[in-house]
Amino acid sequence: MDIYDAAARYMSEGKPVIILAGKEYGSGSSRDWAAKGPYLQGVKAVIAESFERIHRSNLIGMGIIPLQFLDGQNADSLGLTGKEQFTIDLPVDIKPRQHLTVKLNDGRQFEVHCRFDTEVELTYFRHGGILHYMIRK
Repeated sequence: MDIYDAAARYMSEGKPVIILAGKEYGSGSSRDWAAKGPYLQGVKAVIAESFERIHRSNLIGMGIIPLQFLDGQNADSLGLTGKEQFTIDLPVDIKPRQHLTVKLNDGRQFEVHCRFDTEVELTYFRHGGILHYMIRK
């Protein structure tokens, strides 16, 4: 199935989507659309080995949660195929750079580093992204 068709199907079924990514996620991408595309396809979080600095910020600006595997971990080392169902519980009082637990439908779980690096980024996220924040201001 094409990515667009899969995204449309998941959106129509009300299923949020995450991206499992490697190192320097977002590098070399067109900055104007690199975060808008995933947002428009219903992506709610990206779990990556690392992020290109500006792209991580742009994801937050679109209301997408940037999560980073702990050092030495990645999708392969954790045996993730992308067919699992993930649960990511964000505490109401989440703090910048907090570690979170990701739970899988098969009973496994793993820790990630939440890449909200500042209180300002958390504020943007809590509003659904920077555009929603600015509109409310």
